[in-house]
Amino acid sequence: MKKLKMDWNEAAEQRLNGLNDLDEFRLKTYENSAIYKEKMKKKLKSKWTGSFLITKVLTLGAVELESKEGARFTVNGQRIKFYLGHAENANEVAEAYRLDEV
Repeated sequence: MKKLKMDWNEAAEQRLNGLNDLDEFRLKTYENSAIYKEKMKKKLKSKWTGSFLITKVLTLGAVELESKEGARFTVNGQRIKFYLGHAENANEVAEAYRLDEV
């Protein structure tokens, strides 16, 4: 320390200032990530819910759906959740549509 002509108090103060800067940076990063997560939650909410009729099955897994009002739109087929009715009716539907017939 004598060779560098540094004072112990000055070195300690620089170290504390550096640690404070790191803490501020970490806090800002945490706040930004919280804001980002909130935006993503709002963005990822489904804009379409309810029952739809499949009108067309397109290439590469795309599916055209029709709402009760008659509006049609295309979605990724992997996003669809199939509804077969109530549990007691599910066996009837499964028996009515065999895979080799479809």
